[in-house]
Amino acid sequence: MKKLFAYLAVFGMMSFGSVAMAQDEAAASESASVETTEVASAEAETEEVAADEEVSIHKALKQKFVEGGVGWMLPVLVCIVLGLAISIERIIYLTLANSNTKKLIANVEEALNEGGVEKAKEVCRNTRGPVASIFYQGLLHYDEGVDMVEKTIVSYGAVQSGQMESGLTWISLFIALSPSLGFMGTVVGMIGAFDSIQKMGDISPIAVAGGIKVALLTTLFGLIAAVILQVFYNYIVVKIEGITNKMEEASISLTDMLVKYNKSQG
Repeated sequence: MKKLFAYLAVFGMMSFGSVAMAQDEAAASESASVETTEVASAEAETEEVAADEEVSIHKALKQKFVEGGVGWMLPVLVCIVLGLAISIERIIYLTLANSNTKKLIANVEEALNEGGVEKAKEVCRNTRGPVASIFYQGLLHYDEGVDMVEKTIVSYGAVQSGQMESGLTWISLFIALSPSLGFMGTVVGMIGAFDSIQKMGDISPIAVAGGIKVALLTTLFGLIAAVILQVFYNYIVVKIEGITNKMEEASISLTDMLVKYNKSQG
């Protein structure tokens, strides 16, 4: 009987322990699920707030655009869109035109020593960029002497510089035109405000607020467009200057290589 009671006691303790562990696991899982739900709800609320902010900013810009007067705001918008399009095209063009000049010079020198002018031409033909084009044009006139090569390099370098600077005049125009259109809208808005004062015969804030608001909004958007385009313009000019310096250094190196090649052949 004592052994039976002992077995029953042990069995009861084991059953109680397993039940307690199951209850603890259930409580832990419930707390974890609650925490997960809270985190998910917090993330959802954050996303909703961010989406609302984006929508509100978009609506605010659209509202200000309409309040500024479509007749004056639309030309400013056209200026910044066209200016950005030309700027992006120029940046892509200059990025592709920027090549490893030192590697090209080494390859051309190696080709001259191994296969002569024809092999050097082939290297230039297979390399992209204005520097390779200048090298190729110079090598085409190698038979006419080094002096002719130098003149060709200078002439074709000016052509390449003109191609790189293509479109900058339009960007400059849009930079000047955007704030000018904004100021013109300002003048028109102020004239409208004074017309309202003249009709009412009294200086009322409500009468002049609309005209002044149009004036300020057109000026603001015009200045914003000009600042953005000016940043792109300066970036493009810096890239052109860097490529031009590489072209000049590479041209001097090509002339020196051809002089050494002539001496070695003579």
